[in-house]
Amino acid sequence: MGLTATTMARHVEASRKLQKRAEQMIPGGVNSPVRAFRSVGGDPLFIVRGQGSHLWDADENRYIDYVGSWGPLILGHAPPGVPEAIGAAAKNGTSFGASTAAEADLAEIVISAFPHVEKIRFVNSGTEATMSAIRLARAYTQRKYIVKFEGCYHGHADALLVKAGSGVATLGIPGSAGVPEEFTQLTLALPFNDAGALELAFKKFSNQIACVIVEPVVGNMGCVPPAPLYLDALREITLRNNSLLIFDEVMTGFRLAFGGAQERYGILPDLTTFGKIIGGGLPVGAYGGPAHIMDMVAPLGPVYQAGTLSGNPLAMAAGLATLRYLRSHKSTIYTGLEMLSAQLTEGVTAAAKDAGVPLCCNRVGSMFTWYFTDGPVTNWTSAAKCDTEAFARFFRAMLDRGVYLPPSQFEAAFLSAAHTEKDVHHTIAAAKQTFATSHVAS
Repeated sequence: MGLTATTMARHVEASRKLQKRAEQMIPGGVNSPVRAFRSVGGDPLFIVRGQGSHLWDADENRYIDYVGSWGPLILGHAPPGVPEAIGAAAKNGTSFGASTAAEADLAEIVISAFPHVEKIRFVNSGTEATMSAIRLARAYTQRKYIVKFEGCYHGHADALLVKAGSGVATLGIPGSAGVPEEFTQLTLALPFNDAGALELAFKKFSNQIACVIVEPVVGNMGCVPPAPLYLDALREITLRNNSLLIFDEVMTGFRLAFGGAQERYGILPDLTTFGKIIGGGLPVGAYGGPAHIMDMVAPLGPVYQAGTLSGNPLAMAAGLATLRYLRSHKSTIYTGLEMLSAQLTEGVTAAAKDAGVPLCCNRVGSMFTWYFTDGPVTNWTSAAKCDTEAFARFFRAMLDRGVYLPPSQFEAAFLSAAHTEKDVHHTIAAAKQTFATSHVAS
């Protein structure tokens, strides 16, 4: 099916049949809530393959993909070298529950890109990485309270499901059933981009806050960049109060620059959590920092954390292939992503303006979100004012024109190195037609 900037005769019968079958065995028919399309309506996609910047669903509809498995596929789907690396590793075995040389190889690349990281521990997900980093911070500081920010999502660990944005926001759930209040009483949720609120928290809970964890560029209430000098303020306040600063770079690491958001903004946290890209799209996570902190992790120290599949050889192989390619081509990849992302976001925003549709855009590098509001969007309070019904209509109309966006107003979109100017031109043309014919704005 060729891509044109017109409405496709999009078939959904096969995906609909697969969804109904899945619903008989899986809650909601999905293994992650946003996949159910509850906030945007319509039929969820069942994907059968991806190549480069494109996806194909079970009905053989083709889409330009701006989800990219929620960020890790910075080189696109099945990029040369990555499937081959996974296949070669699989021929030697899929899991050993024992050490392999590839773990140190991947650790070496990650450490080389993040100056404050001297040691790293691989885990299986971003959730594991953040919960482990917080446990380590509490042990290191011998304090109990943690600070997170409204609209920032750090995985589904009990203590972090407080004003967590993303899928939680999409579903309108303030936290989560099954999480006792006692588990969250030591979590302080503050407004993002408000350094004064953090100052007040440290005054109220003097010498009691173990760490501040933040997405340096938020991706889970849509893309929200830090205000000028905001990250500098977080660094200064935490240092002054002997509290650890944790950058959750599960989404931004190796995406905004080879050295992540901390390279882009020139801020060195105490601990960093990773995921997504460092496994080339396979399940992986990690946390790292200075040796004197990381050496508190077992078997060297008293902070226990373990996992049979941690450092899985398939994930290590995929991560090595991805990061080695990024390292070799970083001078061109990140420049190209910046330029093409700007062209895309500015083109769609201009199309909305011409059609009189209230729309603003936040973008940092190849992460971006179009918000259906006049804006600006700087925190969860302003993000929550978006017209989510308008976004849902936009999402469905763009899908019918061969463009797959995140199925939630509160999720960031991503460009990959596999996207082309042709993809961008098609997307802008599709947006123009959508704004002109689909009555997106209420």
